[in-house]
Amino acid sequence: MKNKEHTRQVRDTVVKKFKAGFGYKKISQALNIPRSTVQAIILKWKEYQTTANLPRPGRPSKLSAHTRRRLIRDAAKRPMITLDELQRSTAEVGDSVHRTTISRILHKSGLYGRVARRKPFLKDIHKKCSLKFATSHLGDTPNMWKKVLWSDETKVELFGNNAKRYVWRKSNTAHHPEHTIPTVKHGGCSIMVWACFSSAGTGKMVKIDGKMYGAKYRTILEENLMESAKDLRLGRRFAFQQDNDPKHKANLQWNGSKINISRC
Repeated sequence: MKNKEHTRQVRDTVVKKFKAGFGYKKISQALNIPRSTVQAIILKWKEYQTTANLPRPGRPSKLSAHTRRRLIRDAAKRPMITLDELQRSTAEVGDSVHRTTISRILHKSGLYGRVARRKPFLKDIHKKCSLKFATSHLGDTPNMWKKVLWSDETKVELFGNNAKRYVWRKSNTAHHPEHTIPTVKHGGCSIMVWACFSSAGTGKMVKIDGKMYGAKYRTILEENLMESAKDLRLGRRFAFQQDNDPKHKANLQWNGSKINISRC
């Protein structure tokens, strides 16, 4: 049984000396390796035209090629399927394997278990409007975005529905719809907050008591918007960015400071 593998450099040297006309015995003496090793290296080079390590067959797979393809297809079509479910599905067709075997097969195909991202639920019209907004601002300079104050309301879940879910996905696909968990701003045990931020950092965060409506939203802005802009050093002229929620409709002006209202 082999207990040592010669380096690629040694094997290349053996072939180089053989090409130069050296015999097995002289090569063995010059490199201080067994003659049988020299012979094996040269025979391998003659057959495969390389001295690199060739793929070793290893232990045969417990799963057939058909079952492996089925596992990969199931994980790709149903990203939130669990290893236990995949294990049961393989057992149903007569292939009983460990969970680690299934994981290894999926990893080789580029699928890895990752925590599903939580994203606000968006209708098609929302996606189109967001894309239109992003496209219209492609030519804006970085300095322009430094003068933007972003704001929105969001729900913070206290318990229950925020448990982690794992999905099988490939790299750079975290935000694909099938790999995310849609969230909404109502229902469940949660609190609502309003907050804002800019490129310089985060502004104020306000807990919203009860139902949110236009007058309450305007009060939140009056009490927190300008203070946040001051803390973030946005100056007297900045763009205030909000979405198209019906509550976000008023044109506002405080203390002579100019605020450009923008919606996306």
